[in-house]
Amino acid sequence: MRDPFPIPPIPALSKAVQPWADYLNLPTLPLHIHEIVLIAAFYHIVGSNISPFLSRRLFPTHYSPLSPARKLNWDVHVVSLVQSITINALALWVMYVDDERRNMDWQERVWGYTGAAAMIQALAAGYFLWDLIITATHLNVFGLGMLAHAISALLVYSFGFRPFVNYYSCNFILWELSSPFLNIHWFFDKLGMTGSRAQLYNGLMLIFTFFSCRLVWGTYQSFLVARDLWMGLQSAAPLLATIVPDDPLGATLPSQYADTMQYVSESTTIPLWLAAIYTGANLTLNSLNFYWFFKMIDAVRRRFNPDEKDSKTTEKAVPDKAVATGLQVTSVELKTRPRRGTLLDREEVDEPPPI
Repeated sequence: MRDPFPIPPIPALSKAVQPWADYLNLPTLPLHIHEIVLIAAFYHIVGSNISPFLSRRLFPTHYSPLSPARKLNWDVHVVSLVQSITINALALWVMYVDDERRNMDWQERVWGYTGAAAMIQALAAGYFLWDLIITATHLNVFGLGMLAHAISALLVYSFGFRPFVNYYSCNFILWELSSPFLNIHWFFDKLGMTGSRAQLYNGLMLIFTFFSCRLVWGTYQSFLVARDLWMGLQSAAPLLATIVPDDPLGATLPSQYADTMQYVSESTTIPLWLAAIYTGANLTLNSLNFYWFFKMIDAVRRRFNPDEKDSKTTEKAVPDKAVATGLQVTSVELKTRPRRGTLLDREEVDEPPPI
């Protein structure tokens, strides 16, 4: 399937990036660099202009009094919400309509290319490029951890322009199906709706989508890509095994290879370093998904169990109740403290994350 992005490649931009693409062995990057740049610019406009403009008018009592750092965090969550909804919808659409992608064999899943799947890859790379810029320029707000995440995500999605596991770009982006609910949960807290029925329903959807999309679907897709990579590492070249020796034109190749394998040559292999980096990143993210899932359940549970007692001390139970229910504590014997941020906040309440 051809790239369905409404704006064709920009010749000047493609020409400018061509030397870098040749040097880094990213032959499809010039075809999609305009998508990366345009979508990064779009998210910059959303975060810098659209979000502040709408937030001041829709939530004046909640947004306007915030400090610049907290306004930035608010705007970043708006961008994340827009991005996760948009790219998930597009990925599902591509998986449904792209017949070439659907009929790929293991060699095409590793080395193949379709314009539609590469568009999803480019849109994700554009978001992580914006994320990298915003994190690097506000390191005191987001910290080194978020900077490392942005760099790693941008690098992993950039590998796809070799092309490399282009097929899986749609599959793995569906991890983000839980992100809209995570962002909505964060906004419920900031709008004073902590513990509300709406937040409860959203929290249940957050747990369900996180479990089904990241833990079940994500782990299954990680197994499939690892299987395909292992087969690729055992193969000398993706085309030689299917070409009849006395037929140099390769007439026995599947017909769609003319399009999907156009960037593959007889010398194409999977570098061991590339397989190791990709597999290592995948295993790390999967491990983090399981860790985050149990932390998320604990964070949601504590929001809707205000009377829960800590088995160690009773001092911790009173502040939790005050925060979760919004009631004022009248006792003078215990001094309450502000609730610290949790995984669902993605920030500390009292101060920005440490560098």
